Amino acid sequence: MQKDKNKKTLAGKISDNFVEGLIIVIPLAITAFAVMALLSFTEETIGSHLPIHFPGVGLVTIIISIWLVGLLSGHKASKKCLELGDRFLDKIPVVKFIYSSVKKFSAAIFESDSMFKKVVLVPHGGVMSLGFLMNGVPKAVEEKFGDDYVCVFIPWSLNMTSGINFFVKKSEVIPLDMEPEDALQFILTAGTTSAVSHEKLPGDKERIEFDLPGNSGK
Repeated sequence: MQKDKNKKTLAGKISDNFVEGLIIVIPLAITAFAVMALLSFTEETIGSHLPIHFPGVGLVTIIISIWLVGLLSGHKASKKCLELGDRFLDKIPVVKFIYSSVKKFSAAIFESDSMFKKVVLVPHGGVMSLGFLMNGVPKAVEEKFGDDYVCVFIPWSLNMTSGINFFVKKSEVIPLDMEPEDALQFILTAGTTSAVSHEKLPGDKERIEFDLPGNSGK
């Protein structure tokens, strides 16, 4: 019996060590693969057409080009060209939808100081869902329900590209003392990682006041 226990213990240790190894190796392997794929793509599409060749020349060229576009966009002549380009793209039916959607999303991600900054809990189907308080609600929704609602974005677990927006009463929203990065990691890993603060949270019945655009002075 003792030998069997020792064998099981040894097998368990080997299995645990193997799992620990996977936890360490898999993120490194996926990161290395993503970096190598990016370098390979930029080398094939751009680097191979340049007169100068060195590892990563394509990626460096893209980064410098993006920086130059941002630098030139501040000049009047460049702004005029961008406006003309926007008007031209707005006249193409399918391209107009794709371009305007991506442009607005990029502006919201890179220019917003408050997007994905406030972590909250909201009721959903009898349970509580973890999400992010957004900047405001559409005017049509505000006209229909008043200014007592806020917009909360809830990302899907194990999927970085999807989620759903809920319009929730302010009184039902519970703010959390939790870093946005920790909340997003918790959601995307389906709760397998946890860095929730243990500080006391506001009670469920406490009414929460939010400083949202368009709500001041009402």
